[in-house]
Amino acid sequence: MVLYRPVGAEELWLIEESGFTAFPPRLPEQPIFYPVLNRQYAAEIAERWNTKDKSSGFQGFITQFEVDDVFAERYPVQTVGRSCHQELWVPAEELEAFNRHMVGRIEVIARFPAEQGV
Repeated sequence: MVLYRPVGAEELWLIEESGFTAFPPRLPEQPIFYPVLNRQYAAEIAERWNTKDKSSGFQGFITQFEVDDVFAERYPVQTVGRSCHQELWVPAEELEAFNRHMVGRIEVIARFPAEQGV
């Protein structure tokens, strides 16, 4: 299954530190890792949220990666808004196993710079 993950600059740096093979552990206040199912939704988050967020470095990136289909099936698709707003909800304690079931590397496929005046 091909998935997308909108990230900010700090999370991207941690992904790079892994050799583009793993997403970093969640913070205590982040109980769920939520990759999204389509590029459109990932772009919406990266451009509208990450570019306005100080902890994201006022930058948004879209990462694309693949997860073993059989493994991904354990996480039901969640629709969290319009029909295109679909995510998988991976409990934080399962992220390490999720990372082990990725096929290939995490790729950066888009970048959204800081908004003017930030």
